[in-house]
Amino acid sequence: MEYNREGHRQRLRDRFLKAGLDSLTDFEIVELLLTLGTPRRDCRQAAKAAVARFGSLKAVLEASPVDLQQVKGIGPANAFGLQLVRAVGERYLKDRIIGREFIESSEQVIEFLRHALSSRDRESFMVIYLNGRNQVITAEELFSGTLTAAAVYPREVVKKALANKAAAMILVHNHPSGNLSPSRDDREITRRVKEALATIDVAVHDHLIIAGDGYFSFADKGEL
Repeated sequence: MEYNREGHRQRLRDRFLKAGLDSLTDFEIVELLLTLGTPRRDCRQAAKAAVARFGSLKAVLEASPVDLQQVKGIGPANAFGLQLVRAVGERYLKDRIIGREFIESSEQVIEFLRHALSSRDRESFMVIYLNGRNQVITAEELFSGTLTAAAVYPREVVKKALANKAAAMILVHNHPSGNLSPSRDDREITRRVKEALATIDVAVHDHLIIAGDGYFSFADKGEL
């Protein structure tokens, strides 16, 4: 019997609408996402190849556009759906924490940070801004690359704190190596930024290191 591409996709969509995402396999989810960018192309084999190469849906979504395009059948256009769903997920997780008290929503904050940073292949430095009631104002990335003490500029952090009318901050960066232990530069960055923010009466509540599925808290370890 001749393969009906549109009928196949509609059955996948109907299954999702009726029974949710758990009713689909990893490669079927990837297939549907790939079709967002190339609706007229058969994406079944490319989806299976992507899951086979990276090992899971999570790994496919965390793969870089360059790595995705190493899979036969995946180009810039149909990689769009994979990049879109990850970006939407990050925005959703960020929106969930805005306006929430940090301590009460700390698990959601960590979830957002893992989603935003754990798959990065280079170090990124983010700041979570808090108001006087310790509610999250927003979160943004300030620096990226190799994060040495010389590469993170305290004056820029101070400028952003004033612009966001922050009363306190949570500093965050990732370790692509997966090693959670803070380096000498990590400790120096913490000290310099904390001292700079003290001049404008903005407190540093914590400095978090995100690596893989774990995190290191300077505050929890008594290093602040």
